[in-house]
Amino acid sequence: MSEIELPALLRELDDPERLERPLHYDRAATGVAFGGLVRRLEADFGVPCEFERDSQDSSEYGRVRVPAGATVCGTRIVVCVSKFGSLAEVCADNPGAFLGTDEAREEGVLDPADLATVERALAELGYVSVPEELLESDYEGPSALEHFAARPTWWTRFLGTLW
Repeated sequence: MSEIELPALLRELDDPERLERPLHYDRAATGVAFGGLVRRLEADFGVPCEFERDSQDSSEYGRVRVPAGATVCGTRIVVCVSKFGSLAEVCADNPGAFLGTDEAREEGVLDPADLATVERALAELGYVSVPEELLESDYEGPSALEHFAARPTWWTRFLGTLW
């Protein structure tokens, strides 16, 4: 999606009445899709990946961690998946460790081919990859998030803990 379409999608998915999950959230379908992502990343990188799923009190569904030893630069890759609209974020090491994948690539800790492998898997499995830089920008939507973060961001809204 373009730099114009992604913020529009985030605003469209933002429902102030439903902070943790959308109205028609299908936990089983989300779990099946997430399991497919885990299997795909394990196959693409040739190693078992650690993962957490079905996060409680959060708008994040789960995370997949590609081990550092399976990447070209020796830094693990973390994929965070939201309960909203199949949104996903790709980070080097951990969310917030870098100011996004561009900075991680510039610092030599994220290989472009490894990132492309993850991005391709996300796209082919129907996920919408949202850059960390956009997710870390100031939240400007209708949901009351001030209780959950001193400086709410789009990450707070779609991947953060909400209780």
